[in-house]
Amino acid sequence: MSARVNSLAVPSPTPASGSGSGSGGGLWRVAGTIAWRSLHTYVRRPDLFVPSLVFPLVFLASFAGGLKALGSVPGFHFPAGYTAFQFVFVLCQSSMFAGLFTGFSLAFDFESGFARRLMLAAEDRRGIALGYALVALSRAVITLTLVTAVALATGMRITGSGVDIFGLYGLAALLVLVGYGWAAGVAFRFRSIQAGPLMQTPVFLIIFLAPVYVPMSLLKGWIHGVASVNPATAFLEAGRGLISGVHDHTALAFICAVALILLFSVWMLTGLHNAERSA
Repeated sequence: MSARVNSLAVPSPTPASGSGSGSGGGLWRVAGTIAWRSLHTYVRRPDLFVPSLVFPLVFLASFAGGLKALGSVPGFHFPAGYTAFQFVFVLCQSSMFAGLFTGFSLAFDFESGFARRLMLAAEDRRGIALGYALVALSRAVITLTLVTAVALATGMRITGSGVDIFGLYGLAALLVLVGYGWAAGVAFRFRSIQAGPLMQTPVFLIIFLAPVYVPMSLLKGWIHGVASVNPATAFLEAGRGLISGVHDHTALAFICAVALILLFSVWMLTGLHNAERSA
């Protein structure tokens, strides 16, 4: 791996090797090297690979199976059934956490010294941020493929069209980048795995202060007020509309996701500049 990292080095360590001046080829070269190295490590380490697959399956079994009786409460109407209702939650959560855990990997790489060496060698340091984004998307593909296969094998019904399902997984890809953008911005600033709780807590709060177990119409009290302004509510309702074929807040969900990606891209790149000054 050291040979691959060293191959990124430029002839002269001038300021031109900074994050804003590398060529497009240098950007993708750095990103590809990081993606190869991180995915190679990911699939060869059970302590990284297995939990990322087991946790979504536990949530799916606990919520879709253990809480299935909630699908029979008065006022609960969902064409695709309660398993599909909860599958969308697990899909959205797994997508955001694929990005989040990639931020953990970035922080760990800084703590181990690998990321600092990489920043000195990279032709275009924006490729570092892009490379880990590719890792997050690749991890999500592995996780979501398994979760979808298990859900279908256990009887999940899909009443949406093929276009709807394409939109559902497109939304999931955007949520991967939302989670990654936030976590990477934290990782670039703190450069330590001890910043993990700061990455994780806001994502947990956003996800679980949304209509997770029942539709929005059945929420009461303060949780209804919070959920009504929570962007995760739009993500869940749009995903459930896509899987059932009865669209709800689809455009709003995509607009919110793209807006958050743009916001967190600025957050991430300013964090990268912070890490450059430190390096």
